Amino acid sequence: MKKRALISVSDKSGVVEFARTLEEMGYEILSTGGTKNVLHENGINVIGVDDITGFPEILEGRVKTLHPSIHGGLLAKHDNEAHKAQLEEQNITPIDLVCVNLYPFQQTIAKPNVTVEEAIENIDIGGPTMLRAAAKNHQYVTVVVDALDYDGVLTQLKEAGEVSMENRRKLAAKVFRHTAAYDAHIAEYVTEVSGEEEPERMTFTYELKQTLRYGENPHQKAAFYRQPLGSEFSVSMARQLHGKELSYNNINDANAALQIVKEFSEPAAVAVKHMNPCGVGVGETIEVAFRKAYEADATSIFGGIVALNRVVDKETAKMLHEIFLEIIIAPAFTDEAMEILTSKKNIRLLTIPFESAKKTEKKLTSVEGGLLVQEDDVFTFENADIRVATKREPTEEEWAAMKLGWKVVKHVKSNAIVLTNKEMTIGVGAGQMNRVGAAKIALEQAGEKAAGSAMASDAFFPMDDTVEAAAKAGVTAIIQPGGSIRDEDSIKKADEYGITMVLTGVRHFKH
Repeated sequence: MKKRALISVSDKSGVVEFARTLEEMGYEILSTGGTKNVLHENGINVIGVDDITGFPEILEGRVKTLHPSIHGGLLAKHDNEAHKAQLEEQNITPIDLVCVNLYPFQQTIAKPNVTVEEAIENIDIGGPTMLRAAAKNHQYVTVVVDALDYDGVLTQLKEAGEVSMENRRKLAAKVFRHTAAYDAHIAEYVTEVSGEEEPERMTFTYELKQTLRYGENPHQKAAFYRQPLGSEFSVSMARQLHGKELSYNNINDANAALQIVKEFSEPAAVAVKHMNPCGVGVGETIEVAFRKAYEADATSIFGGIVALNRVVDKETAKMLHEIFLEIIIAPAFTDEAMEILTSKKNIRLLTIPFESAKKTEKKLTSVEGGLLVQEDDVFTFENADIRVATKREPTEEEWAAMKLGWKVVKHVKSNAIVLTNKEMTIGVGAGQMNRVGAAKIALEQAGEKAAGSAMASDAFFPMDDTVEAAAKAGVTAIIQPGGSIRDEDSIKKADEYGITMVLTGVRHFKH
């Protein structure tokens, strides 16, 4: 008896050559719709599925392969006498190979202004059903969902007459991953358009971008996956122009730098070490902004990650070149800048479309045995209910410094304190167990620069000791959420020292 292959694909890359080779090996080719037409036009003898089922395609092609004559052929155990007898009784021929890929649902919903109706029409029903049936029965059936596997399957068929059980199982596992991801896209999309905010189940899917040399430490294995329909303003979508492969820690740090720099519309530069900003600067040009970010902490920037929100030009590149940096991220680099920066073999240069920076995504954090899901912290100074709580109003320069500090402090590990002037950070206290401890670190880093600076806090002051420390260092303005039962103590202390204090009503914890 001739072997049979069922081929029905949306992506027709390489399918003609694949089917022709199978036909030359003696396979009967079954197909449907557009695939059948393409194969026939290319001289391949094709049997229509409707010729097998005796039933025409109906409902605009929604029903064509959902039939016992097809699924009996897919699911029968070839060495089971009862199954063989039932197939013979029903005049059903076993199917030995299935090559199917699915309606382009992901590509459809990625289109701008796609309608719900168009998206729904691109939900494949027959394809996943055939794939799952063949994958379940992979002991007897070879199932191919990826055109990249065509050559490997054909090679094994030519050399051994069959695909090995080991490879059939690997192909089946790929099918189940593929259909699971396909269903995850559908579930996420339909959940979103239905307005469901906290469904009883969360389904996400990611695609392997690269295997990493190691994780946070050399003894940990790691890989980098990207969200297929995720934001283009991300490390996963970045274009690497130069340098060695990104590491696990590079990716984390680069992501942290991007999240900070996207807070700014004016020219801004951000330097990051271990996912905390060590320097942030703004200016009239990107060259000035980077100089300020460098001056904020010329020691910690060594070996750091730098993100800039303007094209890197020759003069900025000269400054960047003088420092040992792991990664530079920008919208683009001029030819002159590339010539300067690529003289260093290992530095990674990444470009990202900054015009996509406004898209927000849910933040996923894995915990042992579970997953925490929350919205991005996109709350800005403009969203806040700003209140001057002290007797003295801020000056124009103090407002500018506090706004800068407010943008940065939400990206610093809690407990967090950031000291700024109107152009740059001058002290960062991150990840401390108490707030006055974070303040002392920031003040110590700032040194004499603390005089006349602004202090930003990611959460309220539980006591007035932080205000006391700030005042003694010469801080003149404080921005903090407020909300402590002892707010009045901090306000009173600020008034005592002539400090202006602004309350925002919103905290920015970052754990």
